[in-house]
Amino acid sequence: MHEKERHGIILSAIQDRPVVTVADLCAMTEASEATIRRDIAALHLQKKLRRVRGGAEAISPAPFVGLAGRPFAINETLHAPEKQAIARAAVDLCDDGDPIIINGGTTTFQMVHPLASRRCQIFTNSFPIAEHLLKHSKNTIMLSGGAIYREQNIILSPFDNDVTRNFYARRMFMGAQGLGPIGLMEADPLLIQSEQKLIHQADELVVLVDSSKFENRSSLVLCPLDRITTVITDDKITDKAAAMLEAAGVEVIVAQTGAGQKEDGTSA
Repeated sequence: MHEKERHGIILSAIQDRPVVTVADLCAMTEASEATIRRDIAALHLQKKLRRVRGGAEAISPAPFVGLAGRPFAINETLHAPEKQAIARAAVDLCDDGDPIIINGGTTTFQMVHPLASRRCQIFTNSFPIAEHLLKHSKNTIMLSGGAIYREQNIILSPFDNDVTRNFYARRMFMGAQGLGPIGLMEADPLLIQSEQKLIHQADELVVLVDSSKFENRSSLVLCPLDRITTVITDDKITDKAAAMLEAAGVEVIVAQTGAGQKEDGTSA
């Protein structure tokens, strides 16, 4: 990631939280601690943020607090081929008529392209997923209620009466901040609250994560590994990560992203 991109992520992050730690910024940018400290020092000198012990804070915090984590626009540029292959494998699990939940995220967003030829009943909290499928498919779309968080392009509500409880799904598809032995991890408490409600409405939980997510960690755990039915990831997954999932009884689907794939995702 280039310096300009890292600086953009850092400046966006400090508007979302009172203080952002160096560790948080390392996870968001996939940069080293030394690099992040240099970035913070440079932005401090430019008077774009205030350097504090262990991190940074905004000079003029925004009155509306957003969600923790990388913005959708930045995430969309990372690991794009892997996300596309993972999304194709996810849609392969869907049959016409299936009721499914698609949680907002940049990997799940890639499901919209192969879903264009399907006719499923889809509940989502993602404004861009809903918009694309309404324009380019004949799937039935239902949106959750709540506020739209622009940075992540997601609709969230802290209230129970947001129509989530009225939709049953055969499967829920979602991404995550990280995935480790303790379970599925997210970056923001409001995300946890909203996604736990969605998980309860689905028989099966299918997690879409590229292999880099096995290295990411967060202080917030969404659910343990034994709640996950299937993990779809790319062919860079390590043997250690695969063994961790298999030991927990989680099915692992590896989406091939190497030279053996054509552009349409079929085997060469």
